[in-house]
Amino acid sequence: SRFYGQDSRYVIAGGGNTSYKDASTLWVKASGSSLATITEDGFARMDRALLNVISTKTYRNDPAEREEQVKNDLAAATLTKGKRPSVETSMHNTIGYAFVVHLHPTLVNGLMCSQDAEASLRRLFGDKMLYIPYTDPGYVLFKAVEASIQAYKAKYSEEPAIIWLQNHGIFVAADTIEAVKATYDNLFQTLNQSIAQPVLSEERPTCSCTEQIVPALRMLLSRKGLKTLKVRKNALIKHYYDSAENYADVSRPFTPDAIVYCKSNYVYFGQDTPEAILEAAKTELPAFEAAHGYQPKVLVIKGIGLVAVGDNAAQCDTILDVYEDAFKIAWLSKSFGGPHPMTQAQIDFIDNWEVENYRRSVAAGGNAGRAVNKTIVVTGAAQGFGEGIARCLLLEGANIVVADLNEPVALATVERFNALAGSNRACFVKTNVSELASLEQLVHETVCRFGGIDCFISNAGVLRAGGLDDMTPENFDFVTKINYNAYFYCTKVVSRVMKLQTAYAPVDYYADIIQINSKSGLRGSKANFAYAGGKFGGVGLTQSFALELAPFRIKVNSICPGNFYEGPLWSNPENGLFVQYLNAGKVPGARTIQDVKDFYLSQVPMRKGCSPEDVTKGALYLMEQTGETGQALPITGGQVMLA
Repeated sequence: SRFYGQDSRYVIAGGGNTSYKDASTLWVKASGSSLATITEDGFARMDRALLNVISTKTYRNDPAEREEQVKNDLAAATLTKGKRPSVETSMHNTIGYAFVVHLHPTLVNGLMCSQDAEASLRRLFGDKMLYIPYTDPGYVLFKAVEASIQAYKAKYSEEPAIIWLQNHGIFVAADTIEAVKATYDNLFQTLNQSIAQPVLSEERPTCSCTEQIVPALRMLLSRKGLKTLKVRKNALIKHYYDSAENYADVSRPFTPDAIVYCKSNYVYFGQDTPEAILEAAKTELPAFEAAHGYQPKVLVIKGIGLVAVGDNAAQCDTILDVYEDAFKIAWLSKSFGGPHPMTQAQIDFIDNWEVENYRRSVAAGGNAGRAVNKTIVVTGAAQGFGEGIARCLLLEGANIVVADLNEPVALATVERFNALAGSNRACFVKTNVSELASLEQLVHETVCRFGGIDCFISNAGVLRAGGLDDMTPENFDFVTKINYNAYFYCTKVVSRVMKLQTAYAPVDYYADIIQINSKSGLRGSKANFAYAGGKFGGVGLTQSFALELAPFRIKVNSICPGNFYEGPLWSNPENGLFVQYLNAGKVPGARTIQDVKDFYLSQVPMRKGCSPEDVTKGALYLMEQTGETGQALPITGGQVMLA
């Protein structure tokens, strides 16, 4: 199962199902399990004697009542209670081979979702094949397959090893896994040789105008809860967004899976300017929801690309994979007479079928926390304070962008983050906060990956300790450029996107810019004036930015933490602050690093350092409240108290 599930040629979004059976028992993939990661616990164990009853039983004519009865009988045959067997379980049971692998490979569906599917099958594979015209999934499809298998056996005196399903996929069966693999290999070889023109595969960069459009669309779609949007662009996607005529080939679903993950109606924007697209969106998106009863999950935007609209970041990845697969199917179908989408009646059955609604709910996922679906950029988040703040916000349900120059460390950090994430995601964007072009690229990539920026945390900072006699102009300029100038650069760039967001957002939506300052921004710091001066200036910037951006519902605040002794800023054995302060003689009488540590702890009334968890609580407070801006929030254990 994992062999096929981890190969995108065979499986998209965890789809398909597999089974093994002996004389009395069938093990079949349970609904909600992914073939890519499935273990033994992901299979439902079925009593074949009870499954056989379904074949002979008479059910009600009403489709909804019939499928409910069948669902109950499948549950009764399930030996592993709590597992919901695949809806195709009865088909797996009626096929005479031990192993059954039912998949929806793109290459196969290029043929199965084409106008000339049956004729092309006969031309490529001969008359000895089992083809099932489109039939609604569930009991009706099972009975059609069962009858076709019996007819095939009567004609050829053997079990069919391959069953082709129009607009659905393929069943391959055998008594060994090696035989299943050999069959799929042969099918792929034949189909690849029959394709007139390979699928376009060239990657194309996303347009810089993306951040002029997508954040506004995200807000228009977030009236009932914050959405995540993700953009994908390549030569194939460009082909289908270039014209309404091309888009028409992918405007209707080809398979039930497409409906489960992407629904059955989509939005195409063919206007030529950002202004025209947004003007159209203000009327088309509400009209779409009024007509269909749900918001679109797929936007195809000329010049931008394919845009997924998800309840979370994980859902966006699935939507993009499934809908881009529809592009590939449409392209491949041109070798077999052109695309053959599902009919409206077929679509309606899937849209309203309880089984597929269950799959949809399982696939949707979800997170809990105080920052669910917020997209938060944290500069300097590869390690130290920034890493801790970003990790804590990730655990609160946020999508996190790690913006840092240290690529190896940042990539490792993001890998750890994504292992902790639920349906949210973390990504890395290499960023130099002292360069406007680098920050503009950071904003662009963040918008492409998550659709907007709800909170920007300016955390990246440096420190070079030293008194007047020791501080060089070069070190002073370096500290000031990162700790003071870069805060201005960050705010200048990110506020453009935030202004666009709030212009299109519900009136209760606020964006946030938070500077991680320091207690040294609230009082002077001996032999550390370069750092303290930049941080003092940062508070002045915060107050000034707050006044300028308040009319746009953008809050700007600073957090002034105490010392994070465990972080590399303080504890790095080569150039951490403990070492720097010891060498600079900042602590009178100190002879060891421990002497310096003890001195600083003695200055804190609460006798503790400040942790990333402490700062995160402050950041969450600042994001949640709507009555304060321009503040410098001390989190110092009582070391600095404001009047």
